[in-house]
Amino acid sequence: MEKATSLSGLYVITPAAGLTDKQLQDHVEWALMGGARIVQYRDKTLDFARRLRQAQQLLDLCQQHGATFIINDDVELALAVRAHGVHLGGEDTPLSSARQCLGSEAIIGASCYNRLELAIRAQQQGADYVAFGRFFPSRTKPQAVPADIALLRQAKAQLHLPIVAIGGITAQNGAQLIAAGADMLAVVDAVFAQQDIVAAARQLADCFLQADCPNG
Repeated sequence: MEKATSLSGLYVITPAAGLTDKQLQDHVEWALMGGARIVQYRDKTLDFARRLRQAQQLLDLCQQHGATFIINDDVELALAVRAHGVHLGGEDTPLSSARQCLGSEAIIGASCYNRLELAIRAQQQGADYVAFGRFFPSRTKPQAVPADIALLRQAKAQLHLPIVAIGGITAQNGAQLIAAGADMLAVVDAVFAQQDIVAAARQLADCFLQADCPNG
């Protein structure tokens, strides 16, 4: 899977906890059926055996659907299951250490919040994509720092990396973020908290068509 072609479209992040293995697999498969192109497995619990099992199951699903599978924060887990890559927050493993561990082919993303200088630094350090947000009020991370849509335009002009927008994104507001420069829309509740996950994912994936974006 080429990095450049895999980093666009709907980017779903798994719910924090509370699902059985089967429920998690079903939810992710429905999101993939609806058009998700990237799946991030995010689980901050300490049960490594369970996370290893679930990550392997989700990687298999993503491979079946031709999607990209990313692990949140945990470089050891990403290496163990041979995930496509890892996403790092500001307090996580240094990017250089993750690259040394995972190799040149791994996809490494970096959270840059509302700070363009963090994205420029991440690009210099070899990140494969950067993420900004939150752009709208978020139930998942209500205390996250707000980011202005103008930041996406600035980032698009100064970076040569794919850009993720995250935070309170819905099918109603996603297209404006894509038009401003987002290559990917990252969501949790907007897909996984909905009664019809397939339909919710499809509506968000359609934002790329609404924005007349070639990345859709």
